[in-house]
Amino acid sequence: MANLVETAAQAGNFKTLLAAVEAAELGDLLTSEGPITVLAPTDEAFAKLPDGALDELLQDHPKLKRVVMYHLLSGDVRSDDLAQIDEAPTEEGSIVAIEHSNGSTQINDATVVKMDILAANGVIHVIDAVLMPTMLGGHL
Repeated sequence: MANLVETAAQAGNFKTLLAAVEAAELGDLLTSEGPITVLAPTDEAFAKLPDGALDELLQDHPKLKRVVMYHLLSGDVRSDDLAQIDEAPTEEGSIVAIEHSNGSTQINDATVVKMDILAANGVIHVIDAVLMPTMLGGHL
């Protein structure tokens, strides 16, 4: 089974996320033994950021690293685990809020559009927005 980076690359819609992981020098973490849960914004989610925000983020290594780490949860958190919690600590150090309503799951302001993409060292949940740690003002 492929690791998280290989699994995301094979999916084809996480090019921006993978570029951010590489720029933040977090590839080793996502290819490590894990397990790690990735809240993975699609390329379309990154495209929703304000004009210039992604370029600004890619130029600011410390901020980029915090944003990427905010999308990572320690451990193997599957959909059935997500359904039982209302918040989760991120690798960045902050907490994400998890809300369930009408059969959908929200993580902060992002909707989970696909769950439980399994990898050898963790699991990926696809989200439709980029999450921002609150210490960064919640946005770019």
